Amino acid sequence: MTIRVIIVDDQAMVRAGFAALLSAQADIDVVGEAPDGRAGVEVARSAHPDVVLMDVRMPEMDGLAAARAILQPPLGVVHVPKVLMLTTFDVDDYVYEALRAGASGFLLKDAPPADLISAVRVVAAGEALLAPSVTRRLIADFAAQRPAPRKDPSLRLKGLTPRETEVLELIARGLSNQEIARDLVVAEQTVKTHIGRVLAKLDLRDRAQAVIFAYESGLVRPGTA
Repeated sequence: MTIRVIIVDDQAMVRAGFAALLSAQADIDVVGEAPDGRAGVEVARSAHPDVVLMDVRMPEMDGLAAARAILQPPLGVVHVPKVLMLTTFDVDDYVYEALRAGASGFLLKDAPPADLISAVRVVAAGEALLAPSVTRRLIADFAAQRPAPRKDPSLRLKGLTPRETEVLELIARGLSNQEIARDLVVAEQTVKTHIGRVLAKLDLRDRAQAVIFAYESGLVRPGTA
């Protein structure tokens, strides 16, 4: 199955470079480009991509506002693609907010070409591009700096079983599925099943939102990961 991608970036050379790299892959098809967030939203609505590569800083409408518009569409818009944020800095104020808005992760613009290709495939498959090292450092830092108002998320946590709560805590502490399986002495497939149930019960899109929920609910405290 071909992965349909659009590239939203205000630098024409960046768009051209990414497009050439991705189009050379047999399983990826670049179906549109846009020079700013506002145009990116329009292209996303018309081209129906699977993945949107979204720059953070752009004129007209920045990547955060555009990501929100794409991921939280008005009534009548059925197709909602995955959004992968592109940033120049690995610590960017917009990144945390983008993850909270539903983005599936972020990638540095100067990442190796192989990482970009892999990121598109990972996000298209429904996984969050949030490496354990990133979880431990960036998410904890932003959760500490700008906690969101809580709407009694502890009530939502009560719907989880003790084991599901334990798995959610380990995800937020930056452990991979393999590490969680080793810690709990269970099969990795069992961990995947628990994660699926956690996401369903908490109405979360992916692992990235699960990490943020764990911090904002108070299940994990910043600085303890």
